[in-house]
Amino acid sequence: MSKPNFQQLQNTMASHLRDPANIAGPADVEQRRLKIYQDLIFNNIEGFISGAFPVLRDLYSDEQWLALVRTFVIQHESHSPYFLHISQEFLQFLQNDYEMGPNDPAFMLELAHYEWTELALDVSEGQEPDTTALQALDDNHLLEQSLRLSPLAWPLSYQYPVHQIGPDFQPQDVPEQNTFLVVYRQDEEVKFIQSNAVTVRLLLLLAEQDQRSLHDVLAQLAEEMQHPEPEQIINFGLSLVRDMLSKLILY
Repeated sequence: MSKPNFQQLQNTMASHLRDPANIAGPADVEQRRLKIYQDLIFNNIEGFISGAFPVLRDLYSDEQWLALVRTFVIQHESHSPYFLHISQEFLQFLQNDYEMGPNDPAFMLELAHYEWTELALDVSEGQEPDTTALQALDDNHLLEQSLRLSPLAWPLSYQYPVHQIGPDFQPQDVPEQNTFLVVYRQDEEVKFIQSNAVTVRLLLLLAEQDQRSLHDVLAQLAEEMQHPEPEQIINFGLSLVRDMLSKLILY
């Protein structure tokens, strides 16, 4: 059964707006009006992407950037109608469908992911935890608590120092050491701290833990590290946890 005429028109119009240079628009719509729709759709999408990935945008010339966004518009099938989700759709496009070219930096995907996390946390509807009571506990009682990672705190690991990248700093080689970051929201502001592998591992253990006490989680961390003096790791962990509680990263 053929599609109703209005559906055929919609499909023709949508295909044309995605790729106006190669796909003709509806025959009975004048070019002037088509151009208005072309500019409106593309400029809105480009504006949201540029706003979500400002550092990545600054690494490209205008021509290169507009070509990248056009490729996204042509090739990617978005699964959300909301403008706020365009940045996530663009990230998924880069990760899954885009073939990097000579104009794309090797750190492109990591930088895009890092910039997306900032926006995702900024617009998240999650609630910041209240850690006042936990911060007031002495060490012994704090070690007895079952702590969790805030949904508004993301421990991240990258090959490149994505938090430092910009037009004036674009590393050409993969550094010997990974970059560990914790991106989090506190007082309605997205922040980050540079971290290390041990701290990130602790946060991941707390994110996946099943009601175990902080003492047991720190003991597991010491065992994984094969540390000869587990109490040192527990004391180190206590100091670290208190700092994380003050930043609302743990609760």
